[in-house]
Parts: sequence; C-alpha cells; structure tokens
Amino acid sequence: MAPADLPRLTAGVSAIDSHCHLDEERFAGDREAVITRAIAAGVTTMITIGAGGPLQCNDEAVALAALHPAIFATVGIHPHAASEASEPALAALERLAQQPKVLAIGETGLDFYYDNSPRPAQEAAFRRCIALARRLRLPLTIHLRDAGEVAITIMREEGAAEVGGVIHCFSGSAAEARAFLDLGFYLSFSGIVTFKNAGELQAAARLTPADRLLIETDAPFLTPAPLRGRRNEPAYVLFTAQALAAIRGVSLGELAARTHANTVACFRLPRS
Repeated sequence: MAPADLPRLTAGVSAIDSHCHLDEERFAGDREAVITRAIAAGVTTMITIGAGGPLQCNDEAVALAALHPAIFATVGIHPHAASEASEPALAALERLAQQPKVLAIGETGLDFYYDNSPRPAQEAAFRRCIALARRLRLPLTIHLRDAGEVAITIMREEGAAEVGGVIHCFSGSAAEARAFLDLGFYLSFSGIVTFKNAGELQAAARLTPADRLLIETDAPFLTPAPLRGRRNEPAYVLFTAQALAAIRGVSLGELAARTHANTVACFRLPRS
C-alpha cells in the first residue's frame, strides 16, 4: 500500500509509531523503503524496540537508530528471553542503555500466555529491568499478556511509578487500564483495536485520558484492519489512529497530534 492510500493527516500534523521492530528479519529486503514510506505518510518518528527476541536484538536496534534521524531505540529483556538474563547480560544491557538515542528500558514484562521462559525467571528479569530503569532514570516499555495482576503487584513493589512509561499493545480490561493509569503509565493501542472482536479493548480506549494515550504498530506484527494478513509497517499506524479517533469521537488530526505530544512526553523525546 502506497502512502497515498493511507489515511491522510492534516497539514502540519505528524504521528509517532511508539513501538515497532524495524530490526526484524521480515524487513531485511526493504527496510529503507519501509522507513521512507512512513516518513512520507507523516509518521516522522519511529521507536524501534531492542528486546524483540534474543538479547543481541538490542544491539541491532541501537545501531539502526544511530543511522536514522527519525528512529530512536529502547533496550531490554523480553519475557520470552528472561532465561538469558545472566549477570553479564544485564551488565551489557546497562552499558547499552546509556548509548545516544536509547529512550527507555524495554520491552520487559510478563507473558504468561506463551511461557517461553519460566514464570519465576520472567518475574526476576522484570524486577531487574525496573531497577535498571530507576537507576538510569529511564521510562519503561512493558509487555504483558495474561499477567496483569502479577505485573501490577511487581510494579508497585519495585517502584515503577518513579520512572513511568507505557504499557505497550495494551489488551487488558478497563479495570486493568485504570490500575496502570493510577501508576502513572501511558497506554498504547495497536492494530488490535481495529479488529471486529475488540469491543472490550475499545471500551478501555474510550476511558483512557487524552493525555495518556499512545499509538503503535508493533510492526511487523498485528497489522490493523483493513490490511490484516499483510506484514505490518510503521506507516500503518495511521489506520490505528483513525480507528481510535472514531472510537473517541475526535478527528484523525486531533488524535495524531495528541498522541504525538504524549509520546514526546512519555519518552522525553526532543521536541521538534
């Protein structure tokens, strides 16, 4: 899909994809074209997430951010890789987190749906990542699946509210949304909110305060309607923005501008 086929932003308005995985192998053949398409569509900033797989993905994300003015990075230990969270790995992560253009620690968190790492290892790595974020005064990018109550307890015990951050690809209930908002976190909505069976998630999107709302693709995953079945890419965050605007009863331009400002505030991005 060409930028001309995407929802159009009004003049002077730009959007931010607050969570994507541009280092993924699925972008190997046309990564530069993907980035160019996003910028042409008005998605002028992309945050590529280091912790999308094995720990070496962090290095790849940081290297990619260094090459492109429009790209920033986060680094962390994904719950799927929590079993790899050795002391040397954590020390390397701390060094990497202090590189230019690294905005946050993450994605980190808990995934009790896949359980690719044992739950005790996930919880321990999550606690260590929160501690690292507090030590470096960086916000958190948090991945959660089927683990909301446990995550809320850990976040309270470890003082996650001191640094704040975002619950990426929020897919929980309205009650969980309120709990994370009470901890001072932003909620980021992905293409899932465009799906026909996303009624409960859309309700959570309605109750999220305007100043705590982010948008993301999680590209190359979670492609929004009407492009489900295709590889996702940062330009397609505009479909999620369009759906959220309709859910909340505002214009696309207003939704894009608001989430742009929120992402700048959440990740302490340079103001353009």
